[in-house]
Amino acid sequence: METSISQPESVSTQGCSTPEKELVYRKIAWRLMPFIFCCYLFNYLDRVNIGFAKLQFLHDLKLSDAVYGLGAGLFFIGYVAFEVPSNLLMARIGVRATITRIMVLWGAISVATAFVSTPMQLYLARFFLGVAEAGFFPGIILYLTYWFPAERRGRMTAIFMLALTFAGIVGNPISGWIMAEMGGTWGLRGWQMLFILEGLPAVLLGVAAWFYLADSPARVSWLADHEKAIVNNDLALDRRNCAHDKSSFVHALLDPRVYVAAFAYGTMTVTSVSIALWAPTLIKSTGIDSVKTVGVLMSIPYIAGGLGMYFVGRSSDKRMERRWHTALATFVSGVSLLLLPLAANSVLGTVTLLAICATGLFGAIVVFWTIPSSYLSESARAGGIAFISSLASLCAFFGPAIVGWIKTQTGSLYLGLSGLGAVVIFGAFVLIIGFPRRLLSEHV
Repeated sequence: METSISQPESVSTQGCSTPEKELVYRKIAWRLMPFIFCCYLFNYLDRVNIGFAKLQFLHDLKLSDAVYGLGAGLFFIGYVAFEVPSNLLMARIGVRATITRIMVLWGAISVATAFVSTPMQLYLARFFLGVAEAGFFPGIILYLTYWFPAERRGRMTAIFMLALTFAGIVGNPISGWIMAEMGGTWGLRGWQMLFILEGLPAVLLGVAAWFYLADSPARVSWLADHEKAIVNNDLALDRRNCAHDKSSFVHALLDPRVYVAAFAYGTMTVTSVSIALWAPTLIKSTGIDSVKTVGVLMSIPYIAGGLGMYFVGRSSDKRMERRWHTALATFVSGVSLLLLPLAANSVLGTVTLLAICATGLFGAIVVFWTIPSSYLSESARAGGIAFISSLASLCAFFGPAIVGWIKTQTGSLYLGLSGLGAVVIFGAFVLIIGFPRRLLSEHV
């Protein structure tokens, strides 16, 4: 795979105006970002739609909440175990082939999940779904570096990550509708149709990625030579600025504050994943019988989460302060989980507290990544951030599994979710204590 872009010798970028650059990058963004956005939307949807399917298949397959929780969490074991091998393979076969492979496989496995009938089959389906999805997120992040210089990459990454909230806003009502209205089609239950109809788009998008995406600007016909030269010039400048930077993953591993950051982010991740996988059950337990209604109500926390990403991030940028924005937003989300038992049997109270929790969590997650990026040196940044992300994904295994086990043992879903609230609050304190402001560069 080519990681550099050949600039046509006859084309010069000298004298290129800023408006001209803006037009070039706007053209690239409109070409790539809507497609990448859709891919990530289905990536998240196929990861968490088991939370909806669970409303039916536990009864159909006579499985316990503990079995469901373990199965839901096993996704992250497969994801973490194969993230590095997937990235190594990507370096050999290219980003385009990698994205196609990943999406076709995860879509096919999601479809196959519709036909599980035993706990072991559920465990294997979720584990291999994680194996298939491993490498997608870092693959896309790497792909953006082939098209956008560092000064523009943050905006593109933010657009990419907005797919998470959009998946919840749009995907939850659709999931509820499929389960309520499509049951009986082809002799299948609603939860089976859910896995099939939400898995097939990933397969189709994966096939389309092979034809639609290109590994570098040099290989596309929709950019003129002078436009390719503009991009090449900016990316070459990025490479020169980072020429002194060498991989220092060992340095990151030896830094105790990397583990502090990993723990803090792990508490956010385990909480957000557990809510996504258990919130449909929680809302249904308030007396909602219709899965369509559950789907509509589930979109509300994601709307709130999108607003949290915008307003918390905006406030953090305006005040140039990261630690307290992350910690306070996390603290608010934790308190809302602790208060959930007080809203038992109340639809309004439960959805409101889930919305407050999502506002804090999504806002905290967006701002959090500015902290390790500021603290770590250039030489340790790439390895450190990857390590933090991997440890956090590993933590995500435990949340759904523990909540499911507690639900099976006690009959209460609130006890497990309240425990997560306490954990995420502790994570906020660990972050503040472990990262005093003096350790962060002034531009945070």
